[in-house]
This record gives sequence, structure tokens and C-alpha cells, in this order.
Amino acid sequence: MATLVSFHAHPDDECIGCGGVMRKASEEGHRVVLVVATRGEQGEVPEGFLSDGEQLWQRRVAETHASAEILGVHRVEFLGYLDSGMMGEPANQAPGSFWTAPVADAAEKLAAILRAERADVLTVYDDNGHYGHPDHIQVHRVGTRAAELAGTPRVYQNTVNREHMQRGMAALTAAGVEAPDFDTAEFGKPESMITTAVDVTPYLDHKRRAMRAHASQISEQSFFLAMPDETFAYAFGTEWFIRDGQGPGITETDLMAGLS
Repeated sequence: MATLVSFHAHPDDECIGCGGVMRKASEEGHRVVLVVATRGEQGEVPEGFLSDGEQLWQRRVAETHASAEILGVHRVEFLGYLDSGMMGEPANQAPGSFWTAPVADAAEKLAAILRAERADVLTVYDDNGHYGHPDHIQVHRVGTRAAELAGTPRVYQNTVNREHMQRGMAALTAAGVEAPDFDTAEFGKPESMITTAVDVTPYLDHKRRAMRAHASQISEQSFFLAMPDETFAYAFGTEWFIRDGQGPGITETDLMAGLS
């Protein structure tokens, strides 16, 4: 049995980018550990959604544990930093925000978990954090440094296949379906940079259920849950990664290959 540690910025990030690989590893008998940098305090929630006296972070922590159970996670840890909000917002510079945390300090916190777990594999994000979110960028910086400190042998940068997304958008438009309105040019990484494509279609039900567990942030009307099954499978049926020392091109299909 090997150990996979998946490091994320906020509650709900884990199921979107790595939900399939976590469930896959768990079903194959590996230990899966989820580490989240913040408790998602800057998220938005509909009025009246929370119970009287309940704070958003409390709900999001509970949602993370519910999602983790669906994904087969054995241990959940929060590093305790504050959600930094979107790039350019005042929350970026708030005392205790993840964005302002010294990389060395945060990396040592994560490295302590990696050492204790004797982690074989760590997932982080690409260097632009998928789309430039400060906490996602910090996950890349902190995660890669923590792996160096702990000697974790395999590090995979979770990313988005930009061309795959663009092909999907074009197909929706051609079919007369309104595609989401956002610029894909700066989203994820070019396909030529990606080294690892994991087919997670057998775990899409778990992945969608884990998204649904984050009801404060992912409503039934959201982009993630409202799409038809076929579109969901195209969008989320493959999870993409960049591993240093691999490639060029996609040369791997399993984060845990060869580990037992």
C-alpha cells in the first residue's frame, strides 16, 4: 500500500481537480490523505443558507469531510490559513492569509504531514494555479517546496488541458448549446506540457456526489452539476497532471503506477 497526499487551496477544490484520482487510489488499496490550506472563508453563500450562528468556514469544513468520505479519503488536515480571496482583493493582504504566508513556513507544515505519512505521491497545482488564483499559486509554491523538504519522490501538478477545454467549448457551440463565458486562453496549460492523463470515468459518480456535498458553493444550477452526463464526462472524465522528468507529451496514465 502506497500513500497519496493531495494538497488543495479551499474546500471543494479537491473534488473538481483530483476527485477521481483520489477515489481510484483508495479503491486500489492505497492510503489517501487530503490537505487543505484554508477553510474557504471568502466563499459566497445564498442568504439564509447557513443556520443561525453558523459561520461559513464551519459549513465548508463539514462539507469537506463529507466529500472526503465519498472520495475514500483516510485523513483530512487543514493547514489553518485564511482564504485570500481572488487576486487583487483586500483579503490577499489580510494577516494570516495563505497568500501572505512565508513559503518556507507553510511548506514545513505540509512537509511534516508528508514525513509522518511517508508519502509516495503528492499532488499540487500548476504554477499559475489553473487560472491565477493567489491561493492556488501558493499551493504550487508551498507544495513543491514541501516535497523537497520531505523527500517525496513523485510530485504531480494538477492542471487543465487547455486544448481539451477549447475543443469541448467548440463542440457545445456547434451543437447550439451556450458555452460558459470565460477566456480559456489563460486557463490551465497547453496539451504539449501535460505528461499525465488519468481516465477517471469509472469514478464520475463519486466525483459528482463529492461536488454535491459542497452545497454551499456548488449548487444544482451550477456549471458543474447542471451539465448533462455526457458533457460532464467530457469535462471531468480525465484528470490532467504535469510531472517533472516525464514527457515530452503524455506518457503516464496513473499516479500510483508501480507502487504497492
